[in-house]
Formats: sequence, C-alpha cells, structure tokens
Amino acid sequence: MTDVTREARLVDVFTTLADTLVDDYDIVELLQTLVDSCVDLFDADAAGILLVDEAGILEVIASTSEASRVVELMQVNGEAGPCFESFMTGQVIAVPDVHDVKPEWQLFAADALAGGFTAVHAIPLRLRDVTIGALNLLRSEAGSLEADDVRAAQALADVATIGVLHERSLRESLVVREQLQRALQTRVVIEQAKGVLSQVHGISTDEAFARLRSYARSHGQLLSVLAEDVVRRRVTL
Repeated sequence: MTDVTREARLVDVFTTLADTLVDDYDIVELLQTLVDSCVDLFDADAAGILLVDEAGILEVIASTSEASRVVELMQVNGEAGPCFESFMTGQVIAVPDVHDVKPEWQLFAADALAGGFTAVHAIPLRLRDVTIGALNLLRSEAGSLEADDVRAAQALADVATIGVLHERSLRESLVVREQLQRALQTRVVIEQAKGVLSQVHGISTDEAFARLRSYARSHGQLLSVLAEDVVRRRVTL
C-alpha cells in the first residue's frame, strides 16, 4: 500500500468512525470496524479489542478471527500479556518477538504461537486519564510496527474511545456502565448467532460472522438486532 493510498484509507476510516457517533450507534460495530481497519491499514495479520465491563473486568468485544480472539481470552483469563498490561498502564506495549517475553507471560506466548502469531502490539483505548480497554495488533512474523503505524493506530483507538464514552458518558458515569454492559451483552448474542450459522451451514465461525455482518450491512440493519433475529430463528441467512 503506497503512502498516498494509505493516507486516503486513513481518512476514510476516520470518517467512518466519526459517522458512527450518532444516537443509538452500535458499539460492537464501531469496534469491529476499528479492528478490521487496522488489519487493512497496518502491518498486522489480526486484531482484537478488550473492553472493561461495569465490574472492572476485561472482556473480548471485537476480533478479526477466532485465533486472535483465543489469544485475547487467554490474556484476560490469566491477567497477563501485552494487551492486559496496556490496559493497566495506559501505555503502548510492544512485543516484537513472543519467544522473548518475561516469565509471567509464558502462557500468553504459547497461546500466541499456537495461533500463528509471533509479534504483538497492544494500544490502549484511552481518553485523558481514563483507559477502558486495549487494542491488540498481532503479526505472524517477528518485528516491530513502524512508528507512524503505531501513532496512526493510537489515533484510531482514541477516536473509538470517544465513540464508546460519548459526550453523555463524560457527564454521567452511569451511561458508560450501561453502554459497556449493553455492548458485552450484544457480543454474547453475536457469538450465539455465529454458532447457529456455523452449525446450520457447516461453516467456520469466522465465515459465519462474515456472513452475518455482510447481511447486516447490505440490509441496513444493526448487527446486534440481526444477531438476535438469527438466534431466535426469525431470520434465515
């Protein structure tokens, strides 16, 4: 991707993220757009996002593949890994080679390698002194992201953070908890819908999610509403 092309794509992504900041926007769709865009724009093979719920517990809320989702889940369950540390510190955490990590990250490293990932960059979802999660960028080859890519990814993450928090959440913390909890509940329904489509059509969960999202976009539906319809068998894809 040339610099000019990437710059144009970055502008498009920023515009897309900004366009979602309207009433009743879908947080899961917003964050899914972010992870998909990061894989498209940067030297990353997969991406995912961890988001903190109202109880202060991190949950996987968006991912580009089942393999990346597993890596993120392992970090949550073990409370160890670059994404978890990025959330805790509010800093970018780079792991150019997962073969060389500190001892407490060995389980994370094993899971990453099993998923086909050798390098990870974790970028905080933050606004001023508030960190609500972290963005994971995973690479199949060892090495660091370019500094410009890291800055651009952080900028995208910052916009997404504003989208999650929104102006209402800055004024009223209860709104933040309700929005995040709603997003987590929505993700559960989406996972159920993926399972339904996977079983019915004999396809992978990644293919099932792609089909679900494509249908929602082409029919102008919210992903969360369509997933509920699929689970309740009101819609057959």
